[in-house]
Amino acid sequence: MKTIAKKTPWKFLFWFGPFLVAAGLTAGLVSNNWGAIPLALIILGSVIIGFWLLWQNKQSHWWGQRSTQAGTNALVATVAVLAILGLINFLGTRYHTRIDLTETKLFTLAPQSRELVRSLQVPAKVWVFDLNQDPVDRDLLENYHRQSSKFNFEYVDPQARPGLARKFGVKDYGEVYLESGDRRQLVQVVGPQERLSEVKLTNRLQQISSLGTAKVYFLQGHGEHQLSGTEDAISQAVQALNDKNYTTSPLNLAEKPSVPQDAAVVVVAGPKRALFETEIKALRDYLNRGGNLLLMIDPNTDPKVESLLAEWGVKLDNRLAVDASGSVGLGPAAPLVTQYGKHPITKDFGNGISFYPLARPVDTTPVGGIEATPLLLTKPYPNSWAESDQESENLQFNPESDRKGPLTLGVALTRKPSAKSQEVQPNPTPTANPTPTPTSPPVPKNETKANPTPTPTSPPVPKNETKANPTPTPTSPPVPTKNETKASPTPSAKPTATPTAPITTQTKANPTPSSPSSPSSPPTPSSPSSPSAESRMVVFGNSDFAINGLFDKQLNGDVLLNSVTWLSQQDQQPLSISPKEAKDRRINLTAAQANLLELSSLLILPMIGLVTAAILWWLRR
Repeated sequence: MKTIAKKTPWKFLFWFGPFLVAAGLTAGLVSNNWGAIPLALIILGSVIIGFWLLWQNKQSHWWGQRSTQAGTNALVATVAVLAILGLINFLGTRYHTRIDLTETKLFTLAPQSRELVRSLQVPAKVWVFDLNQDPVDRDLLENYHRQSSKFNFEYVDPQARPGLARKFGVKDYGEVYLESGDRRQLVQVVGPQERLSEVKLTNRLQQISSLGTAKVYFLQGHGEHQLSGTEDAISQAVQALNDKNYTTSPLNLAEKPSVPQDAAVVVVAGPKRALFETEIKALRDYLNRGGNLLLMIDPNTDPKVESLLAEWGVKLDNRLAVDASGSVGLGPAAPLVTQYGKHPITKDFGNGISFYPLARPVDTTPVGGIEATPLLLTKPYPNSWAESDQESENLQFNPESDRKGPLTLGVALTRKPSAKSQEVQPNPTPTANPTPTPTSPPVPKNETKANPTPTPTSPPVPKNETKANPTPTPTSPPVPTKNETKASPTPSAKPTATPTAPITTQTKANPTPSSPSSPSSPPTPSSPSSPSAESRMVVFGNSDFAINGLFDKQLNGDVLLNSVTWLSQQDQQPLSISPKEAKDRRINLTAAQANLLELSSLLILPMIGLVTAAILWWLRR
């Protein structure tokens, strides 16, 4: 008997489930609007699929079959792997971490760039007017953006947005502008041969985010390094300061023996001849009014600044700092520094390298009110010492005349204003004097410097010495108290006065006002050498580390730039390691070297491989 299969066309209703889900997803993705219709389609399709699975399990019990379990396990494993990969990508996007193996960390922002972006107070935006988005430039801008949400960037087609291009004054493709508030600056022009530079972008960002410019003066006239010109000049350092929004100018104190009022920092870079006494006095007066001084004094020079340095507890050792380790081939007369003091100037240097050709040690002694911090420390003995015999070619340590390391090659000092200079100078002539009655005898003249504390029946001491106007009345004679020991030997007469103003305790800086018949002694003015504001000083026993050709090597430039920034007392400016430019790693080969390289890669190496394979085949046959 032939069995006719029962038709179950409703079974094909299952396919409506995936169809509705696919239609809902397509509608939502295409319209980018997940409204009621896409959601309704997805929910309805999911319900149909669920009912179909339940019906299939009831009819054939397929859920308990081994094939179903194996398929389910495979499906769950696949979904789990996809979920793990998605989570890894999400964490990688959210918490960006990369390992930069390049020598100068080309693909990692320098500490100064990171610190500057994180400290932005006003949002900044980079506008790149170019059609093509170079991946290297975009990666650099992404690195900036990851440091702070206040830094953004945008690529713009100047032809598509001509109004914005006119606003910035764009003249050609590739121009990069930085905008912060109402300030705009051209960073650079990028192209196929020149990519976006972190150095230029960080410098422009620092300029546009700073509130003002600081003036740095370089003392000239005594053989100091010139600001431009020869190889012995410091034009690279001057240009780096200008890029950081400093204004640099030469200073000749022999022509005008006073430091300008707008000077934030005065730099004395390697004087060869002695300064005049008037110039030393001008620098001293500048420091006393809150100025900041950077001294770089080479060995075998005597600029006659010992008296100024002695006031700060600094002494220059004329012996030559020697580094006998020979680790990088700079020679023993160029000490290598990898250890730095705990100071804002060197806080991010770590174990970085800086070197100082022909340097002298700098010593400090404690001085009241001055805080000294060593900046640069050489290696300990026997790797370094201070050599007294600078004429000998064979440098050997002599325990009688030489000095063991480690040596200090640089020091930072801070002098706080003294309490005496901060006090308000009293007016020697009070604006108001007590008016005695005819029965009150005058106060003797030899009692003007006394500071007694009288009983309530004695003459009053007016509060603040200027506004009180007590009128004494006849009473009994005053009785001296025990704390009247500092009074003058002549006892006071019998003034009879009842105070009508509160009695206050006088300090030594405020003389007691007397009656018109008893003139008071004038107060002692503060010394003219007393500092009136905080002043700072940095002293290096070397100046050649900042000359052209050495300034951009290792951390030499960062030492100078951070010193000037700290001296200018611009605490909002970052003190860290500046970004570096990429080094040119091209290899220039001669014709013979190029031919040898070609033969070795095309003939010699393949022949070595073939011969090795033939030998192995012969041994195994």
